[in-house]
Amino acid sequence: MCGIVGGIAERSVTPILLEGLRRLEYRGYDSSGIALLDIDNVMQRVRAIGKIKQLENKIEQETTSFSGNIGIAHTRWATHGIPSENNAHPHICNNKVAVVHNGIIENYQTLKQAQITAGYRFTSETDTEVVAHAIHQQLETTDDLLQAVTTALTEFEGAYALGVIAINDPDTLIAARKGSPLVIGIGIGEHFIASDVSALLPVTQNFIFLEEGDVAKLTRQSVEIYDVSGKRVERPVKQSSLSVTAVELGEHRHYMHKEIFEQPKAVSDTLEGRITQDKVLVSSFGSQAEVIFDSIEQLHIIACGTSYHAGLVAKYWAEDIIGLPCQVEVASEFRYRNPVIQNNTLFVTISQSGETADTLAALQQINTKREGKNISTLTICNVAESSLTRESELSYLTHAGPEIGVASTKAFTTQLVALALLVTSIGKVKSTLDEKREKHIVNGLQKLPNLITNALTHEKEIETVAQLFADKEHALFLGRGTMYPIAMEGALKLKEISYIHAEAYPAGELKHGPLALIDENMPVVAIAPLDDLLEKLKSNLQEVKARGGQMIVFEDEQSDISSEVGFKVVKSTTNVGRITAPITYNILLQLLSYHVALIKGTDVDQPRNLAKSVTVE
Repeated sequence: MCGIVGGIAERSVTPILLEGLRRLEYRGYDSSGIALLDIDNVMQRVRAIGKIKQLENKIEQETTSFSGNIGIAHTRWATHGIPSENNAHPHICNNKVAVVHNGIIENYQTLKQAQITAGYRFTSETDTEVVAHAIHQQLETTDDLLQAVTTALTEFEGAYALGVIAINDPDTLIAARKGSPLVIGIGIGEHFIASDVSALLPVTQNFIFLEEGDVAKLTRQSVEIYDVSGKRVERPVKQSSLSVTAVELGEHRHYMHKEIFEQPKAVSDTLEGRITQDKVLVSSFGSQAEVIFDSIEQLHIIACGTSYHAGLVAKYWAEDIIGLPCQVEVASEFRYRNPVIQNNTLFVTISQSGETADTLAALQQINTKREGKNISTLTICNVAESSLTRESELSYLTHAGPEIGVASTKAFTTQLVALALLVTSIGKVKSTLDEKREKHIVNGLQKLPNLITNALTHEKEIETVAQLFADKEHALFLGRGTMYPIAMEGALKLKEISYIHAEAYPAGELKHGPLALIDENMPVVAIAPLDDLLEKLKSNLQEVKARGGQMIVFEDEQSDISSEVGFKVVKSTTNVGRITAPITYNILLQLLSYHVALIKGTDVDQPRNLAKSVTVE
């Protein structure tokens, strides 16, 4: 997802914008740029392909001072048009208007043809350039930048977060938001905009989260916000609990490694205030949670990517532990079919950012079909002021903290914790879970931080196992029961950051096709907890061994699988239960993927072609 930073101040904003861009690097990007108005009210712009360092180098090479008290900056992840300097933001029209944009202008082709007819020249392949031209057209009849932007917005179909500056109104920075997140940072004699609070933490802890359809006018001394109807509104200022150092690497080589090791604390933080010594607190899901949970007859979980895998684990829990029917769907499929919305259903959307475009669209679709039915909605999310949390009746905030690495680690783990609490809470309310079972689950969750800490002590052994993948291009992951979606997540992590083609299957499906792939060049990773399916899994592993496959088995310390030629066993955890086992074993697969990526020499935190949050289709 692209990143936006902007600011208006009494001091030069150039270093602030550059630092903001660095803090947004985790979102994934292929180019970057800055535009500002200098002391003579002249529009200046520098753009570069590649890392932020390339942009800094170009700024240092400028023959004149690249400095100004008002500016906008951007990291671009290519959607319309290839990664190139011409396609990089900010886009400028006639040296008068500069625009940065996240999202997609769906009707840009129509607008582009009309603007070409009107005499505008296009220098990029992007949809964003029509935004700059549309605002410029409006400024032909007014010097009021707010009015020009507000009028231009009526022409756009699609999603946008915008930052706009213009020489006609050099003391104004305009921000607008529809479908893509944007925050305002509040300072003293200065104000800022950004896609993410992390970009602005060095300059402020106070933020306004723009709502859908908001347009804001920022000057050095004030912030004015207008809602979708054009009415002046007040939005609350909220203080961020994040520290400047929360998004720094510390002693770790990569953010992914740092975030893997932050998981014991992330789990503790996510549980804090949500359980007592032996009970779940149903009210942690919202004041109406108990009434809603009592009335539902099924769950319907909707998510994308890693969050979808978390939902699949919860399906096993819901049906096995409390006997509640549960469907799990990929959001991008749900929103484009004609789903049957069943009565007495709790729809659960899961997203780390709370801005995932397909998941948000699915929730909005559900909300349009609720009339006359007992339909409720709950979001599990890591961002308090996200679009998903605002559009859901109930919300449960995970406390994973900022996650910078594109490959999700602690966000996934805390989502599983939240889903475990959800299933337990519903079972408690509906009396399908007795007090003894509730206490057992809560005690297991309380042990989880230590279980994860113990799993992390196996890093050196996993680092050695990772060497088996040094010359491999394919891998297979196997699991049964809740370990099947964990195998899916393990395969996804390996694909994301090492670029090894990896697939996951239920172990019992080997004979139905995947067994044909097994040879000495296909490592097979299996997850073998000490549970009712262990003996079945052992039989599946022997099928792989008999065909010359290299097996890597993560097993319980009390299981009796032993290492031998072609059969590497990592005895990595013990005393795990039905809920804690998938969470704990996932930690081991995260470490495996990380160390394979190191061996492969890939960009661990910013893998090619991927963005942290997918806020456009």
